[in-house]
Amino acid sequence: MDDRFIEQIYSSHQDCVQCPSKEEVSTFFRNLLGTLFPNYATQSFESLIKFNLHILNLREELYEMLYIQLRNTPIDAHEVTNSFFDSIQEVYEKLQQDVLAMYKGDPAATSVDEVIRSYPGFYAIAAYRFAHELAKCNVSILPRMITEHAHSVTGIDIHPKANIGNHFCIDHGTGIVIGETTDIGNHVKIYQGVTLGALSVKKEDAKTKRHPTIKDHVVIYSGATILGGKTIIGEHSVIGGNVWITESVAPNSKVHYLNKVITEGKEHIDTHIIKTDAP
Repeated sequence: MDDRFIEQIYSSHQDCVQCPSKEEVSTFFRNLLGTLFPNYATQSFESLIKFNLHILNLREELYEMLYIQLRNTPIDAHEVTNSFFDSIQEVYEKLQQDVLAMYKGDPAATSVDEVIRSYPGFYAIAAYRFAHELAKCNVSILPRMITEHAHSVTGIDIHPKANIGNHFCIDHGTGIVIGETTDIGNHVKIYQGVTLGALSVKKEDAKTKRHPTIKDHVVIYSGATILGGKTIIGEHSVIGGNVWITESVAPNSKVHYLNKVITEGKEHIDTHIIKTDAP
């Protein structure tokens, strides 16, 4: 390797000497999750004092990760740390609602503990909800590292800046993609392979709403692709598997493919139809 190239790489290491690694960020998230849900805990606590000390250590870990990243910005690492830990009780309550939604929404779930301990949807939603709190404080990179950790573990890709309501249910989950400017309401259920994406991938559109809005009580079945910032899926709609949607859908609609069998040796034809049950 060229000497100047080696010096260049060495200099980049000096600039990032205390940057949090992927391992540090994922360990922090897992420890935080284990603090709220004993199912994920890797240690036991003999007293309330030791438990409080554990929380203080987590607070210090987050502050140290934020301090280096934010030292040259107007964002105060102390304020972000305090804001994040102040939000944890609310995040916990939302996660309890999500767990209940997954338990009630999956006939195969035998208990709430099973959902917490083994469902990838819970793990991915938990990572999103914690990362979202940091993203709301205008912290960059770190929130994405948390959700990308969950993505690598579960196959579920949720951008930390997406807005997701309460009682969110992910069933199976593998291959789900939820983009940055997606808005999801309450009591929404999504199956594996769903994409909530953008029609445009131009860099100049980065600050525009590029991803769809999903209203309350919507069910989206596996393989559906819903694209565009102006696309709105109305309340109480059901989106069938493998459909491709780039226009808004009225409330109380059912969207699916109708298979028609053509005789005399002709192939099957898939016809995209929208059936609206609303009056």
